[in-house]
Amino acid sequence: MNTSVLAAENLAVESRLREGRRLPVLAGISFTLEAGKVLGLVGESGAGKSMIGRAVAQLLPPGFAVAGGALAFAGRDLVGMATQERRALLGREIAFIPQEPLSALNPVMTIGAQFGEHLARLGISSEARQREEARAMLEAVHLPRATELLRQFPHELSGGMCQRVLIAMAFASKPKLVIADEPTTALDATIQARIIALMDEMRHAYGASLLFITHDLRLAANFCDEILVLYAGRAVEKGEARELLSAPLHPYTRCLQLAVPSLSAPARELFTLPGEMPGLTTLQTLAGCRFAPRCPNAGEICRKEEPKLLAAAQGGEAACFRTELTLKIKTGDQAAPAMPKITAPLLLVEKIQKRYRSRHGLFGKTEVLAIDEVSFALAENEFVGVVGESGSGKSTLAKLIIGLEPPSAGRIELCGSDALDRSETARRRRIETAQMVFQDPQSALNPRRRVASIVTQVLEAAAPRLPPDERKRRAAELLAEVGLSAELAARYPSQLSGGQKQRVNIARALCAAPKLLIADEIVSGLDVSVQAQLIALLRRLRSELSFALLFISHDLAVVRKLCERVLVMRHGKVVEQGNTKDVFGAPQHPYTRELLAASGG
Repeated sequence: MNTSVLAAENLAVESRLREGRRLPVLAGISFTLEAGKVLGLVGESGAGKSMIGRAVAQLLPPGFAVAGGALAFAGRDLVGMATQERRALLGREIAFIPQEPLSALNPVMTIGAQFGEHLARLGISSEARQREEARAMLEAVHLPRATELLRQFPHELSGGMCQRVLIAMAFASKPKLVIADEPTTALDATIQARIIALMDEMRHAYGASLLFITHDLRLAANFCDEILVLYAGRAVEKGEARELLSAPLHPYTRCLQLAVPSLSAPARELFTLPGEMPGLTTLQTLAGCRFAPRCPNAGEICRKEEPKLLAAAQGGEAACFRTELTLKIKTGDQAAPAMPKITAPLLLVEKIQKRYRSRHGLFGKTEVLAIDEVSFALAENEFVGVVGESGSGKSTLAKLIIGLEPPSAGRIELCGSDALDRSETARRRRIETAQMVFQDPQSALNPRRRVASIVTQVLEAAAPRLPPDERKRRAAELLAEVGLSAELAARYPSQLSGGQKQRVNIARALCAAPKLLIADEIVSGLDVSVQAQLIALLRRLRSELSFALLFISHDLAVVRKLCERVLVMRHGKVVEQGNTKDVFGAPQHPYTRELLAASGG
């Protein structure tokens, strides 16, 4: 082991079950991270990325432990280190930036109180000095009105602001190593770009090394010096970041690369990986290469022997017997979708507004204009994207259209009928005509219902006397339509993966055979492979079931891939709309150009 900031050699982590069984989670992980450098850990959920970060930070979940190998920080053995010495490192020389900022911050404590606790642990006991240091660090991460912000609670800040608070806390101790676990997941493109630029700025200012965990290969290639690609607990490729993205050696890396939609490259089909990453119990009986069951290049040797991570002639390292075939994995060009003609629109929105009353201030009640005279039309079988930063009004617009909230002014027509009619007959008609798929499938699915009951829930009102066998048959049909096995019908949401939950969410919406589907950030935060599967699913269902889609997303590349037209929203207004190709190819509004620049377009 050398004197680099962080070094792992054949690191192994295992899960220790109550009955005495031990299941390997990580095996044979080796890498070095030099001072001031950024190492990216890339892979799907379950690949082992976060487990490496948690092993370094000594934050492994209960029942998990380092089972072998060496792990050293600045030449010191982290595995055999005494608990007290290890705790002294955490938060000082080793800092951790978690994925969910709102979950990481205490909701009942002000930002100042939480910052004060952290600084007290660093030896700053004076409250005056704590406030001064906290304010200075918040200003260092470019947060405005730092003194006022210290008196606020986490729920009063945006997700991007909360993430900057955590970055400020992480760098307050001037650490040698910062572990960033998916710090930009589900953030808007502009906010994501600011967070990445901020971490880079802070890294150079404090001379820290960064272990950057992400599922976004393209983001890692643009930010990191080196990348380690993980699959099912093993390293499958390692190399210099830009070279790895331009000419990947392992087929898994290539598949991840082809699963990411692009804003600038010619439109092409996305590669959809079949199946899912094997679970811990499945790995016990799996022979050969762990990726072989999903690999388009798998041969006989791949199913018999497990390849080792070895240096390749082209440079870099890969755990693959057939690296010469990797770049031959390709996808076809995507034909430009036909623009539907709007004669009698399915959905017509005319000058709708939404005002919210805020709490009492110095001058009594004030109003916030969340939606400001938005107008557009949506044709049958048309896919329209809605883009903009958080707070632009995208989700509020969806709630007004679906009827979850009433507009303050304006008109909405759905299939020629007044969508604002509050009668019971009109409500039932809306349920049959329009359905919504929400961003977070975990909170949208009832944890006490089985999948079959969830996807046929709409039938409880529409057909309460439907025989159980008929409902079971309908549930199986719906699951098949979204590419799920009928075996999942008896499971609960907690037994499903994130991608499976979102498919169940879509199946539930399709049960009413709607003419309009509203999807609110449904691919946000998902692995690129799962995202590609859902995009392909929506396109297939469109041709089979014929429905229109209002697709809300902060990912402009996904909107370009899926939608014929796009609405760009800012501060409750539509600042630009039109053909997706035209708007993204030659944007007219400065804000659209800003979004495209932040997204790499």
